[in-house]
Amino acid sequence: MPDLPVVVIGAGPQGLAAAAHLVERGVNVLVVEQGPGAGAAVSEWGHVRLFSSWPELIDSASRRLLEQTGWSAPASGYPTGAAWVADYLAPLADALGDRVRLHTTVTGVARQGRDKVVDSGRRGRPFTVHTRDRDGVEDRILARAIIDASGTWGRPNPAGADGHPAVGEASASALISYRVPDDVSSFAGTHVAVVGAGHSATHAVLRLTDLARRVPGTRVTWLLRRGSAARVRGGGGADELPERAALGTRVRRAIDAGVVDVITGFRTSEFRRDPDGLTIVAEDGREVGDIARAFALTGFRPDVEILRELRLDLDASLEAVAGIASEIDPNIHSCGSVAATGARQLAQPENDVFIVGAKSYGRAPTFLALTGFEQVRSVAAHLAGDHEAADRNELSLPETGVCGGSVGVDPESAGEGCCSTPSILRIGGTRSTVLDPARSLTLETS
Repeated sequence: MPDLPVVVIGAGPQGLAAAAHLVERGVNVLVVEQGPGAGAAVSEWGHVRLFSSWPELIDSASRRLLEQTGWSAPASGYPTGAAWVADYLAPLADALGDRVRLHTTVTGVARQGRDKVVDSGRRGRPFTVHTRDRDGVEDRILARAIIDASGTWGRPNPAGADGHPAVGEASASALISYRVPDDVSSFAGTHVAVVGAGHSATHAVLRLTDLARRVPGTRVTWLLRRGSAARVRGGGGADELPERAALGTRVRRAIDAGVVDVITGFRTSEFRRDPDGLTIVAEDGREVGDIARAFALTGFRPDVEILRELRLDLDASLEAVAGIASEIDPNIHSCGSVAATGARQLAQPENDVFIVGAKSYGRAPTFLALTGFEQVRSVAAHLAGDHEAADRNELSLPETGVCGGSVGVDPESAGEGCCSTPSILRIGGTRSTVLDPARSLTLETS
């Protein structure tokens, strides 16, 4: 097996970084990517600007490999996803050469000749990576180890508050998007709703409120499950990533100026198609109607189907790697400090299988590229037999300035629960009515 490659699934930032570290250590590696090029998923949100700066977006071993080709790292600034691909990920894939295989979809991974149930001789068998190329031709690749860096981009969460699609969500899919919009000009003069409270939702709200400022009659409604809008305002001066702090500052100004109607404690249960568009219904019966387009930006979840025949230890609630779950659980905290990042914490019951990158976080938010780079550095050191380096933690994350776990979701958390009585907010702008069958609640804006 030492002659077999380590197979890395996914040619995104962490997958390519893993390959660079393995190459630097003289370990045979093969990266398989279902897309047409490096960073295929990043390219799909290429219009979005990152809040990490260039130095935080370049892995150390990748930098050293690229510099051998005459490449110079961008010194500063905050790239878009498209620039990240063009100026770093694509050149890195080129430097790795034929170690990167594109248009190759992994359909399953197993131990050679052993399904999940069989104990006998399991540890000594290589892995079989089942693949299918763009022409439908199937193949099997033998591997000594597996690094799954395939991410979560392909599985956005539905808008439904209970984790399943809301009633009518599938049938209304033509009017619902699960991606941050790029060109929003087609929504001028219409009513647009954003569901979600993370950075993707914030980006969408800011693009839409810029449109609302330019085009009279454009309305933006932001539906938050939490009982408070405090978290979406960001950490301000306590956030050690300036551009992330700037997101919160900009959205705070939009809220205060009344350019967006913020409705809290709104947990989506139904989408209803009407002649005039969509009506979104909350679990408590409130309705927001006349919506031309809804953006459901409620995070992502991992797809572990390809690893079904391997023995995994995933956290029951987050679907994250169990060894790091307590460090990243948003029910406990959401600050930037994460201690558990290495091969030891990422190890699975199936020897020499590692889930890294955003997929290692499962459904937990706030994954940073820096975290993934440290993960793959440690995993590569482990697979190369350098256990001292693997056990060393070289990660220092910037704080978010926003802590407190699930306040605003749990009704017992500081009175900001999902089921607490929604308040009347005065946030400037136009008047918007939200219907409550119990009391005809009105969201007043002046």
